Amino acid sequence: MSEEQTTTDLTAREQAVRAAVRDLERHVATLGWEGPVFVFALVRTAEALERTPELARELPEEAVRTAAVDPEHLTGIEQEGLPDADTLEELLGRLAWPDSVEGAAVVVERMVVPPEAESAMPTDPSAAVEYLMGHPDRQDVRMAAGVLRTGESWCALRSRSHDFDDAVAGSSDAVPGLVEALRATLA
Repeated sequence: MSEEQTTTDLTAREQAVRAAVRDLERHVATLGWEGPVFVFALVRTAEALERTPELARELPEEAVRTAAVDPEHLTGIEQEGLPDADTLEELLGRLAWPDSVEGAAVVVERMVVPPEAESAMPTDPSAAVEYLMGHPDRQDVRMAAGVLRTGESWCALRSRSHDFDDAVAGSSDAVPGLVEALRATLA
C-alpha cells in the first residue's frame, strides 16, 4: 500500500492509524534530526475527551472537531520516563499498555547503507557506528510506526536527504520488524 493510495481504499481504523502516524512523524520532524526515540500511546480521541474533558484545551481544535464526528480518530500521547534500555528492541520489550490504550507508536532515526555495504560492517558496535558514519552511501532515515490492538498498522519514512513533508513515504508494512515489536507490546 503506497502513500498515493486514496483513503477511500482504507477502513476507518486504517485511516485513523495512518493519520496518527503521519501526524506524529510530522510533529517529531519539527524538532529536527538526531533526536531521541519517541514512544506514544494511541488512544481514541473521543473516548479520551469523554474521560478527561479538559484535554480539549491541550489538543488542536481540528483534532477535537474531527473526534466529534469520527469515533476512530486517534491521539498520540508521548510517553515520558521510559525505562533505560541499550537498544530499541530492549525498550519495546519492557513496555506494556493498559486496555484503555488502543495502540502504540514509535518514532526513531536510523542510519542505513545499501545491503552490499552491510557485509563489510564491523561486528564491534563502536566500530560499526564509525563505519556507518563514514560510509559515502549512508542515508539517515526517520521511521514512524503505529499499530492498533486490532492489527491495523502504518509506517512513515522520511529521508534526511529529502526532508520534506510531501516526500514522506508510507505503507502498512514498510518496517515489518518495528511493526511486530510494537504488536508485542500490546499482547
